[in-house]
Amino acid sequence: MGKPRVIYWFRTDLRLHDSPALKAALDLDPAVLWPIFTWDPHYVYRVKGGVNRWQYLLDCQTDLSGSIQKLNPESKLFVLREAPQTLFPKLFKAWNVTHLVFEKDTDAYARERDKSVIALAEKAGVKVVSRYGRTLWDSDEVITKHGGKPTMSITQLQAAGKKIGDIPRPIAAPTYLPDPGDMSVDFEQDKPESEPDLNASHRENNDRSYSRISGPTGDFAIPTLEELGFTAVATTPHRGGETIALKKLQEIISDEEYAATFRKPKTSPADFEPQSTTLMSPMLHFGAISSRLFYWRVQDVVEKYGKGASSPPESLTGQLLFRDMYFAAQAAIGSPFIQTLNNVYCRFIPWHLPSKVEHTEAGDNAISGEYYVDSPQAEKWFQRWKAGVTGFPFVDALMRQLCAEGWIHHLGRHMVACFLTRGGCYVHWERGADVFEEWLIDHEPACNAGNWQWLSCTAFYSQYYRCYSPVAFGQKWDKKGKFIRKWVPELEGLDEKFIYEPWKASIAALDKAGVKVEGDGLHDKKEGTYPAPMFDFGERRNLCISAMKRAYSIGLYGNDDRVKDGTWKELFEKAGETEMEGLDGSEDDGEYADDADHQHKREGAGSKHTRRQSTAAKQGPMDRYAKKLKT
Repeated sequence: MGKPRVIYWFRTDLRLHDSPALKAALDLDPAVLWPIFTWDPHYVYRVKGGVNRWQYLLDCQTDLSGSIQKLNPESKLFVLREAPQTLFPKLFKAWNVTHLVFEKDTDAYARERDKSVIALAEKAGVKVVSRYGRTLWDSDEVITKHGGKPTMSITQLQAAGKKIGDIPRPIAAPTYLPDPGDMSVDFEQDKPESEPDLNASHRENNDRSYSRISGPTGDFAIPTLEELGFTAVATTPHRGGETIALKKLQEIISDEEYAATFRKPKTSPADFEPQSTTLMSPMLHFGAISSRLFYWRVQDVVEKYGKGASSPPESLTGQLLFRDMYFAAQAAIGSPFIQTLNNVYCRFIPWHLPSKVEHTEAGDNAISGEYYVDSPQAEKWFQRWKAGVTGFPFVDALMRQLCAEGWIHHLGRHMVACFLTRGGCYVHWERGADVFEEWLIDHEPACNAGNWQWLSCTAFYSQYYRCYSPVAFGQKWDKKGKFIRKWVPELEGLDEKFIYEPWKASIAALDKAGVKVEGDGLHDKKEGTYPAPMFDFGERRNLCISAMKRAYSIGLYGNDDRVKDGTWKELFEKAGETEMEGLDGSEDDGEYADDADHQHKREGAGSKHTRRQSTAAKQGPMDRYAKKLKT
């Protein structure tokens, strides 16, 4: 029997360093090794992604391909344009493959895809080897040590991790790679169904993603934006790739005080050029940097630094633990994790703009990006939020930065998420998650859904009465409004007294700044204008809190039959309008609007807010607001 003929299947592990799966492939001592990437139509057509994230992926692939060529000039990252479920059976036969090796993935679609590919490999007599590498601990092991349950807090993750053992130290990158074997693709290509294409709005030219398996020039090259049908260029200043990631990590570690004393809640969402955090999250998503390497490089600095070093959850290592927490939660719950429907751990709140549902053999699922417009007012607020024209400058600055750069600070994400859901608009968190999915270069399905549930107080966090103020929260970090002036240039000349509340400025102050406050920013927008605020924030906050109280009192979750059959409406109608005593909302700037540690401390101290109280309302916050407008 000859030596193994191995396909190494790169996915979200676009690196050579600390790759247990790649090491496993090389440990087979293969005669040939094909490093491939399958251009999966699921991600091309069924997952929303803007040009910025596509460019970041191409950056990572290009860098990896170059690194492979440095180890072996005969090799590179070979990109094959076909769905793995149809491609692999043909490759197994055409290339006489003996082993398929890849890194484990816990995303819901990826699990089903891998299950299908493993079955196809077994049928073809090909051995499959997989290793975990995306997370600090194997998410499946975490679930097992946590009694089969999802990790809904960082404490639960740490407890499960302690049972598994120490986080493994990273392993070195390989120093060689075998030659690839013959790469004949003399077989018929199974072209995918491109409809529905969730990214159609970004494609202005013909989509040539699947013109041929080996790409337009037949050399399995990294695709281009043009090949994908995108004519717009990426506007993000952030670039991806293992080389950049390792250099950035070294810069972080070189500043020992920063790395050792980092406290994320103390970093400013208004800082830019440079930003106040590491911006390593997109590197982690695409696997250009190993989470274990990141963890241990920081932890070694922390231990050396000693007294005064930060600790989880605020520290740099704490951020990696949060990531593991969400990954393990998704791995345990499965596909319902990214939605309310059928999610036993997600509270049901009758938000506006609920998702449409499709019925499949696997169950009912929310349809990505499709929703019911139950309130024209809510729809308008949602569109203004997305466009960055809410009339609240700090919110608008953050949304415009997100659209342009594909990234905003985590506190900025929390601010705009709270504003859209429980802190203003009362719009479904799934709508916001859809926008983040499209725009974020670091979009991670588990982290995105988890964070939106956290900020909407539907899971992970429950202090719904603490809301971010779109005025006071920004002022806390940036009194002069430099961040607003960069991203909302209409207000660049406005006096700092009014930069967060331009509607309060006098005519003289507005004239001096060359701006008028008028319109909604969506229709008939005139040069030199900035929109009026969508609503009175204080009033909206209190109305949303009242509605949240009612929903918490009723206590439904996403898997409840009453949620599925619509009879939940009867419960809310019977609840009445009486507001509960004692919880009129937080008057602070939002300092603890998402702080679970603060929540636990308050509960441990016997806070009056931990009492279970009953409430009801005949009218939702949108109904009362609309009624007021008519009178």
